Amino acid sequence: MPVPLADDCVRGGAYSCGMSLKENIFATHLRLRADDACAPASGSAAAVRAHPTSAFGVLAREALLVLAGTVAIALIGQLRVPLPFTPVSITLGTLAVLGVGSVLGSRRGAASALLLAAAALAGIPVLTGFMSGVTATFGYVLGYTPAAAVAGLAGRTASWPRRLALLLLASAIVYVPGMAWLAVATGAPLSSLLGMGLVPFLVGDLLKSLLASVIPTRLGRRS
Repeated sequence: MPVPLADDCVRGGAYSCGMSLKENIFATHLRLRADDACAPASGSAAAVRAHPTSAFGVLAREALLVLAGTVAIALIGQLRVPLPFTPVSITLGTLAVLGVGSVLGSRRGAASALLLAAAALAGIPVLTGFMSGVTATFGYVLGYTPAAAVAGLAGRTASWPRRLALLLLASAIVYVPGMAWLAVATGAPLSSLLGMGLVPFLVGDLLKSLLASVIPTRLGRRS
């Protein structure tokens, strides 16, 4: 059997070392490609983990805006002038609803008004005269929710005539559940209802709509 020469052994060793080096480089390349393929998934996972925090911040901000709207309606609505011939008082509640809807937008404004009604039902004294519960005028409170939604639409338009028209519509909407509820609560005929819950308040609501039409609505347009 021929004995391998020393230089043959050196060449064989170099060949085997070269193969090992190539195999290591190839394996490293595969690992790097695998890491690159996993990198987007890791980034997506990090984004998903970060998303709940940002979502919580948005929800917290929305909740605070809605609560602020409810507080504004409740406090401004305490300004009132009682009338001796009707349980319905002259208040600034409708003005507050129009303003909150215009500034906060339809969704937040309606949510604020709805929260006011829910708080009153829960026994929290948020209604006119710091009252709560289902009163004879509770129908007007129910009308605040759709009125605020329409006022939010008014806050999104740059046309003053259109904005005023929408605010007048919002004021009129309040009377629909308000008069219906008053009829059930008092049992008065329609002729008396008109004098108790509609006619005395028309001029005031016109003035409130005019005033609300010039309220800055920058936040409302963004919502």
